[in-house]
Amino acid sequence: MKPLVYFTVLFLLLHSSCKQQDEVEALRLENAFLGDVALKLEAITEDAPVDRSLSLVFSAAINQSSAEDALTLTTGIDEVDFTLSFPSPHSLTLRPTGGLQHATLYTLQIQDGFSGTEGQQLTPTTIQFRTIRGELVIQKVVLNGQSLTNEFRQTDVARDLEVVFDFSVPVSVEDLEQNLKLSGAGSPSISISISENEQKASVASSSTLAEWNLYELSLSDDFTGLEGEPFGGWSLELVTELDSTPVFPEMTDDELLTLIQQQTFKYFWDFAHPVSGLARERNTSGETVTTGGSGFGLMAILVGIERGFITRAAGVERLQTIVNFLADKAERFHGVWPHWLNGTTGKTRPFSTKDDGGDLVETSFLMQGLLTVRQYLDATDTEEASIIATINQLWHGVEWEWYTKGGENVLYWHWSETYDWEMNHKIQGWNESLITYVLAAASPTHGISKEVYTQGWARGGNMVNGQSVSHFGYTMPLRSDRGGPLFFSHYSFFGLDPRNLIDQYANYWDQNVNHSKINHAYCAANPKQYIGYKSYCWGLTASDNHEGYNAHSPDNDLGVITPTAAVSSIPYTPEESMAAIRHFYYIMGDELWGEYGFYDAFNVTENWTASSYLAIDQGPIVIMIENYRTGLLWELFMSAPEVQDGLDILGFTY
Repeated sequence: MKPLVYFTVLFLLLHSSCKQQDEVEALRLENAFLGDVALKLEAITEDAPVDRSLSLVFSAAINQSSAEDALTLTTGIDEVDFTLSFPSPHSLTLRPTGGLQHATLYTLQIQDGFSGTEGQQLTPTTIQFRTIRGELVIQKVVLNGQSLTNEFRQTDVARDLEVVFDFSVPVSVEDLEQNLKLSGAGSPSISISISENEQKASVASSSTLAEWNLYELSLSDDFTGLEGEPFGGWSLELVTELDSTPVFPEMTDDELLTLIQQQTFKYFWDFAHPVSGLARERNTSGETVTTGGSGFGLMAILVGIERGFITRAAGVERLQTIVNFLADKAERFHGVWPHWLNGTTGKTRPFSTKDDGGDLVETSFLMQGLLTVRQYLDATDTEEASIIATINQLWHGVEWEWYTKGGENVLYWHWSETYDWEMNHKIQGWNESLITYVLAAASPTHGISKEVYTQGWARGGNMVNGQSVSHFGYTMPLRSDRGGPLFFSHYSFFGLDPRNLIDQYANYWDQNVNHSKINHAYCAANPKQYIGYKSYCWGLTASDNHEGYNAHSPDNDLGVITPTAAVSSIPYTPEESMAAIRHFYYIMGDELWGEYGFYDAFNVTENWTASSYLAIDQGPIVIMIENYRTGLLWELFMSAPEVQDGLDILGFTY
């Protein structure tokens, strides 16, 4: 080989060797990730996630065995254990054992000896990142020994309150004392202790909480973990248990029912209007008496006589006063009484602006009572025969057909000399007014045809459920909602006996039983989580409430329990009603029982109990308990031949 060629070749070989040596020394760390977050290679990465693995990507394939010896992960002076994997020749994944901790500065060092598969060396490298502070969360709450699964509202909570919190990070007792509050009756204080790595807190009320009251345990969002971890706030409503110690001496159920009837009867006897003898609309109504409620009162007087609360002579005297007032003083509009009257003068007291005339439904409630009285009295007794004659006069004077507004196939609720038919309220089913159509058909002087009942009340059959609609496993033949207020199954059936009552639209015993069972089941389920609703504390119907007056029902539930609803349903739901009666009297009686029996209503959620009594709510209690016990009012009313005729005309079997 020529010298020049030799040296040229030698130069090229040496140059190539140096170039290869340069490439061997050029292994580089190209990228570092924590999950999908890119880590800075020359500065500290802040707010790094904690639930991710570290990934390193290199410029060339790496020597896996060298990586295992050259990597360290530390937090200050503490070394963190980890596992390695190699998802590709150029990368590795480092998974910290137990995961990363919040608010911690981590240092990853790649030391001497880390090499590529071709012997390339990596310059020692340090990567630092600080994890996010994280959140303070409540991982578990134990209330009086039971873990909470529903944190909306807890009921029947023991009055010696004990709560245990498990937090996700350590906390301080001082911070907890400042931010954890228990509010409610008596402004109770609490004691707090911390245990188990400062992540478990035990809380107890310093004194026994008030019974059946709403409390709130709340933890402010100003609360933080020891490392400043933020907290989103928390609260829990607690309803304490009711003291189950009876407030009155216990007696047999039969004795209790008698006591309730006797005490409630006083509303119609002791509190009756002194001139007319009629029932005041409510205990604060003064001169105002109610016609429908007075019909209920008439039936209650019969119960009073039969139960020995008053003598027959006293009862007959009061009945004479009432029927004479109705015949001689009380205003009527085509034989129909208004909703309210002045108990002294008999003049109409408007129920509303345009409701200043005849009220056919209230009249039917009054006439139901009058006919029941007539059937009870002894026609061979001179005084009682006089009452019978006056009742017949009143009965024959009711112009039921006038209220078809000129011959329409429907009855109208109101008529006024001033406003004529402007109220325009058709009486159509299903509601409390079946008795109105039965009496209208039964009238021997001003009766209606079956067509008025069929097209008006039954709406051509449209009051029947179009398909089988079940609520809580119970189906009503009529009405497709959850039955409405319970007075629908009471007012018409004080005298009208539903036990075997059937027409082409319904079996009325099934209707009323299922209506009552739905109402009971709804209260027991308590979907709105009101305080006090139980299988033994139930009953939704029209009554006073904490805001005024309303027709309460499962579809209009305001948290108001009305005792008459459950008590007066006793023929339909004897076990459920008796449980409610015991609860109302023995457990709640110190607040709910008064001069004339049970007060009208209560709402434990609003810490409200009525001080009122209403004739239309007190009357059903006396009457329906008696029908449950003896069937007295059912048997009397159904014995009237005109009633039987009316039912026959309308196509009922009974």
